[in-house]
Amino acid sequence: MSNKKKYVLVGSGGRAEFFYSAIATSFRDTSELLAFCDTNQTRMNYANRQLTNKYGYHQVNTYKAEQFEEMIAKERPDAVIVTSVDRTHHSYIIRAMELGCDVVTEKPMTVDENKCQEILDAVERTGRNVRVTFNYRYAPHHTKARELIEDGTIGKVTSVHFEWLLNTQHGADYFRRWHRDKRNSGGLLVHKSTHHFDLVNFWIGSEPDTVFAFGDLLFYGKENAEQRGVTKFYDRATGSPNAKDDPFALHMDENENLKGLYLDAEHEDGYRRDQSVFGDGINIEDTMGVMVRYKNNAIMTYSLNAYLPWEGYRIAFNGTKGRIEMTVVEQSYVNSGGEKSQEGALKDKSITVFPMFAAPYEVEVEEGVGGHGGGDPVLLNDIFGTPVEDRFKRAANHIDGARSILTGIAANRSIRTGQAVRVDELVKFH
Repeated sequence: MSNKKKYVLVGSGGRAEFFYSAIATSFRDTSELLAFCDTNQTRMNYANRQLTNKYGYHQVNTYKAEQFEEMIAKERPDAVIVTSVDRTHHSYIIRAMELGCDVVTEKPMTVDENKCQEILDAVERTGRNVRVTFNYRYAPHHTKARELIEDGTIGKVTSVHFEWLLNTQHGADYFRRWHRDKRNSGGLLVHKSTHHFDLVNFWIGSEPDTVFAFGDLLFYGKENAEQRGVTKFYDRATGSPNAKDDPFALHMDENENLKGLYLDAEHEDGYRRDQSVFGDGINIEDTMGVMVRYKNNAIMTYSLNAYLPWEGYRIAFNGTKGRIEMTVVEQSYVNSGGEKSQEGALKDKSITVFPMFAAPYEVEVEEGVGGHGGGDPVLLNDIFGTPVEDRFKRAANHIDGARSILTGIAANRSIRTGQAVRVDELVKFH
């Protein structure tokens, strides 16, 4: 009888390979993949070819979305990995727990407060575990920031200034895909900023209390392009003459992975991965500013822009004994357009401590290897391998998943209403 933990995976698109490649290679001795589930058979077939041809693993069974419960009954997995479209996460998370499985879910856990409440209630009702894969927590430089703050290097943190830059390759990619519809993704303040808001919760050891935000679509979209004098438009890039010289265009027929995952799968569901970022129908923001007061009274100012010349972030922590500044430059990428290890990989980083009455100094940080600043391999071992005792408690559960998205969900409500939003009014924790 095998002692391997058994998994099935729902949603075989771009993010799925991160998980199934790990099971198929580094964690064969501890984990086993049994099946894929998706709305699209072509995409599952492509994932199976990747398993066998690229990773030397056996093919797994495939089930369409409507066969999810049948899959659980037949395969009897220990846990379900959820990497589907964000707005469907809650359905699979909840049903998996009701059928007796634990869950490993891609971030964000879900996209709005109602779905979040349903997940919290289901955890309470079933007693199952939900793990949210916040790989950024595990990057050595992010863990070092937590260590410095926890050790009292700058005393009590009183304020945080956080500026995240998405560039014209990675940032633009959210405006080509299903993410461009806020119903699918919750917008970037949920889909992307869940990483950032989780990091702040993790770093300062608190949770959001009150949120106020502004946000708008000021660069992408047809109207903005027209105002800048653009006259040539197209619906999708692949095969379009007008897209030939557009640096924002994604030509899927020129990338084997994108072709196999999406272009060849279009006939089943009509999903187009290469829509114009300067088309109509985009209802998410590309320019966002958020202010947050935390329950420990710290205040954060946060900025996210999705059309900038470089990728990465700057953050400053101010405290009662000094200041920490961190700058990180990341590798630019397009989801599924290349090697997974390049996703969020580091190009440059620095951490500087400014004590209140002493000379500033640089903090040395070990070099992480792999995606998301070296966080990916450590996270994967924590999920599929043999976890080690972790002083920093980086493993994130459903409560962490909720607290991170609730900052973005509150920000979305604030943008809509022009009012500050109390996070405690959005959901009830058990």
